[in-house]
Amino acid sequence: MKFSLKKKARVSQAAAKSQTSRERDWAEPNETRPSQPKPKYCRYLSGVPSWRKQALTGSHSSVRPSPDPNPPPARSRRRHIAVLALRPPSTVHRREVDMSLGLRPGRVNPLISPLRAPLPTRSQLSLRLSISCAMKSYRLSELSDAEVSGLKARPRIDFTSIFSTVNPIVEDVRVRGDAAVKDYTAKFDKVALDDVVVRVCDLPDVELDPAVKEAFDVAYDNIYAFHASQKLPEKTIENMKGVRCKRITRCIGSVGLYVPGGTAVLPSTALMLAVPAQIAGCKTVVLATPPSRDGSICKEVLYCAKKAGVTHILKAGGAQAISAMAWGTVSCPKAEKIFGPGNQYVTAAKMILQNSEAMVSIDMPAGPSEVLVIADKYANPVHVAADLLSQAEHGPDSQVVLVIAGEGVDFGAIEAEVSKQCSALPRGEFASKALGHSFTVFAKDMVEAISFSNMYAPEHLIVNVMDAQQWEDLVDNAGSVFLGKWTPESVGDYASGTNHVLPTYGYARMYSGVSLNSFLKYITVQSLSEEGLKRLGPHVAKMAEVEGLEAHRRAVTLRLQEIEATVTM
Repeated sequence: MKFSLKKKARVSQAAAKSQTSRERDWAEPNETRPSQPKPKYCRYLSGVPSWRKQALTGSHSSVRPSPDPNPPPARSRRRHIAVLALRPPSTVHRREVDMSLGLRPGRVNPLISPLRAPLPTRSQLSLRLSISCAMKSYRLSELSDAEVSGLKARPRIDFTSIFSTVNPIVEDVRVRGDAAVKDYTAKFDKVALDDVVVRVCDLPDVELDPAVKEAFDVAYDNIYAFHASQKLPEKTIENMKGVRCKRITRCIGSVGLYVPGGTAVLPSTALMLAVPAQIAGCKTVVLATPPSRDGSICKEVLYCAKKAGVTHILKAGGAQAISAMAWGTVSCPKAEKIFGPGNQYVTAAKMILQNSEAMVSIDMPAGPSEVLVIADKYANPVHVAADLLSQAEHGPDSQVVLVIAGEGVDFGAIEAEVSKQCSALPRGEFASKALGHSFTVFAKDMVEAISFSNMYAPEHLIVNVMDAQQWEDLVDNAGSVFLGKWTPESVGDYASGTNHVLPTYGYARMYSGVSLNSFLKYITVQSLSEEGLKRLGPHVAKMAEVEGLEAHRRAVTLRLQEIEATVTM
């Protein structure tokens, strides 16, 4: 027993000496060492050089943080990492990051790493620490009518400063044409253009990956089929004997299509705009999109443009592209109507030009992307979170609203799923900022939920509830509706066939999304026989007399007198 105790003491001394040696070997020069004995958990901190902590946290401080008196247990360390990734940066300390990663002297990889995943880079860790997915929540039953109405308000966009920036661009393009477009493209897109506009027929066919090509072909077929079904037959009616009326349809001769290319390239928008123009029969179709750094056009956009009958491509974006299509230049045909989403400067240019001498109309007012999701207790939290984030990732100004219908919904599970999915998104920082000014509403039942949605008038409305189809008749205001658990908003954005260029900012109360009708004009025609004028003429003459428009009255009575004279002869 005595020998055993002595042997155990020698082993303990050797272990302590080895531990001290390792800590001395890993310590950096001139680094102050605390005099008191270190608790056992300090192994996570004591051997980590400052350069590694700087790489992980972005800090350049040489002061070692004091040990955490309450370190996370080893078995919960992985959960602790996830919690840190979702907390605001101001509440996360370097020691928590180091301990969560499980670093110890002589071991670079985390202690818990079954897949041996590499440590996050500084930029990756910074992104994770910046993501916060909290959404404000309200219960409709606890709000006044004024407070409920206030929830429909979108963030105010102050166009005063934007107009002051865009107006000179609009005027400069009117005066200098192609030269101005080249200058602004060089300034904003950092691209020196040789040709501002290219004719699509002069461009070679585009080679795409077979799977990518098939995806766009399927989308084209569905979009074409849905929009072609919107054609209406021309009808002639005879209101009264000898009075025939009808409405004839004609296409808009020249249209301009804007396809954004800022934070994301959107070839799907090229299909959404060009396909109905193709069906309508528009003779001149100009597609504007920002060029790549080498002056080329995104090959997917070009493929969609050629397939859908685009005639010209304007290699420019922003207000200068809208101005070129509205005024027309030496190389860019003038458009009579301009379509497509864009940022605030694009929207401002459209608003300015539709009220200018350019004589151009636009599709609709535009704002940031929006989605309102109605979910009941049967909705899968994974699906709900994914649908919310599918719009939030568009940009930090996107509008995202969740409406909980009825009781029994696991709201905590939805929140957790939103945070989990958001932290894994490449555009998670955009989504996080969008969620920061979005909110959740609790409604007592589906009737109240849809009533709130009608007041909000979202661009996209997802009804993820049991028997969703039965609620369709109650929907009055929405750009596009997605019914049921198997209908994500993404299908409408890409390939179901409906159009994804939709009214935002509450304009769904009075505007429709882009359709075949958007590219058509309707002209009314009437034709009267002699008998028809004899029947209708006296009533028209009397109405003109009431309004005091004598020339209108005489245009009828002179003809009636001629008919009477012919009869008497």
